[in-house]
Amino acid sequence: MISRLLLSIAITLTPYTAQADQSDDRLGGLFAILQETNDVRTIRVTESQIWEIWLQHANADVQQLMLVGTQRMNTQRFPEAMVVFTRLTESFPDYAEGWNKRATLHYVLGNLDASIADIEKTLALEPRHFGALSGLGMVYIQRKELSKAKQAFEDLLAVHPNSPNAKQNLELVIEQLRFSVI
Repeated sequence: MISRLLLSIAITLTPYTAQADQSDDRLGGLFAILQETNDVRTIRVTESQIWEIWLQHANADVQQLMLVGTQRMNTQRFPEAMVVFTRLTESFPDYAEGWNKRATLHYVLGNLDASIADIEKTLALEPRHFGALSGLGMVYIQRKELSKAKQAFEDLLAVHPNSPNAKQNLELVIEQLRFSVI
């Protein structure tokens, strides 16, 4: 059952028109670092800074709902998490990370079509969202659409060329494609 506090926050939200997370001026410089460095420590620090920016929002209710929704998802209270993330995407449709979190939840629940739809919305708002691109690749692997998975990981590497996970996943997909042709 959804707590009264969570329900009251979700019901009283009103859309906020300030710039969203993905519009932050600091992101350009951080993505430039990802393009230039292959130092693992620098990559991890830069990724963390980008995630922090993506999670930020000028509206305190959004910040609170992200915390509550993520906590619910992490403790497998999936229906409650879905209510939170759906309300976020409805009330703040320009907040990319709300869509990304809901896409992740859809993936966890096996709702692959819904996950793809939310990932596409995330990427429309923030085309450099390496988390969404990685998630898209994973969804396509799950659906056994390996050519689409390959494209997603290639798109991810265009944004984040030294992502070890993307390189590894791309190699696995290419290997699977090779075997599927034989």
